[in-house]
Amino acid sequence: MSKISYRALFTLPVIVSALGFFVDVYDLLIFSIVRVPSLQSMGYSEAEVSKIGTFIFNSQQAGLLVGGILWGVLGDKKGRLSVLFGSIITYSLANIACGFVQEPNTYALLRFVAGVGLSGEIGAAMTLVTEIIPKEIRSLGPTIVAAVGYLGAGAAYLTQEWFEWRTAYMVGGGMGLLLLLLRIRVFESGLFEEMKQSKVSRGNFFYLFSSWPRFIKYFQCVMIGIPTWFVVGILGTFGNEFGKALGIAETISPGKCVMFIYFGLTAGDFFSGPLSQWLQSRHKAIGYLMFCGALSVGIYLYGGISSPTMLYAVCFLSGICTGYIGLYLMMVAELYGTNLRATATTSVPSVVRGMAIPMTLAFQAFKPSLGALGGAALLGLLCYGIALFSLTRIEETYGKELDFVE
Repeated sequence: MSKISYRALFTLPVIVSALGFFVDVYDLLIFSIVRVPSLQSMGYSEAEVSKIGTFIFNSQQAGLLVGGILWGVLGDKKGRLSVLFGSIITYSLANIACGFVQEPNTYALLRFVAGVGLSGEIGAAMTLVTEIIPKEIRSLGPTIVAAVGYLGAGAAYLTQEWFEWRTAYMVGGGMGLLLLLLRIRVFESGLFEEMKQSKVSRGNFFYLFSSWPRFIKYFQCVMIGIPTWFVVGILGTFGNEFGKALGIAETISPGKCVMFIYFGLTAGDFFSGPLSQWLQSRHKAIGYLMFCGALSVGIYLYGGISSPTMLYAVCFLSGICTGYIGLYLMMVAELYGTNLRATATTSVPSVVRGMAIPMTLAFQAFKPSLGALGGAALLGLLCYGIALFSLTRIEETYGKELDFVE
């Protein structure tokens, strides 16, 4: 491969997309990390924190679902860059406002607005990066974006450790606004500019469901991604409850669980792109990691973990095995034509994030009869089983040309 080809991995759009995803992950996860201290500072008990925290978390995920459709359509109608600008302004201002919140209903509303904004970042960034990098090394572009982006989780945790939780929100919002200065010089995708000259319909969300095969393809794309939010939204966010169920005497920090999962995601994404390049397959790379992820969940729940160190280590392992998200989103982008690529690539991860709502509700419903461990095991079995089956049914996209429309 020529040296010039690899330079495409370090152009301004790739660098800014990676930094944008870093801020996106920070602002997306900051509530999971400060959920307990923020609600306790408002005077709520441990039992109330669990119930209210789930409501606020689900409000954020609902915003992600709504915003994913909104920004996805806009990305195909107006361009990838319009989403990158609009979404970051929305979630940055909402996160700054969270630093002043005093009661749960306002908190939930602001997390909903933040979710709407956050849903546009990753899909638009992955669409842009996928379209501007040569197909021969395309696997490596989203790998860089995702791997750098997931370090935002560590930054969110450390900020919360060093500062009061309100300050942590303001830091995240401030970083987003500063990032706008870099975004000014980012150029639009050439494929989108060419497609814009044609009269083909762009950003028609309902076209994704206009026939049974199209509906099934979109459904399969969503299902392949649900293990990622099972690991983050269940195993990480409720890490303190699993610590008690495992009989660990020390208090488990959900924020630390999330941080170690995302450190693992960083390592996994650095590995998954080159693995796909070596195997010349998206299916095999994602499938191998997903299978290992299912095993890591079994270790988390039934591996005899007896200390916080062991639990955090397994969180890191689970993150590594779930580190195929950049590769997965690139596969989604490759599956769709230029006129629907942003719509699909932005809405799919948002729907996946929105699936955290039924997952958390199912987990809460399973707990009374199965306990935290049994409830999570049943939910995990369903998530990984459906995801692996969907992966076997979807088109292989390695090396696919992207200059086509639906």
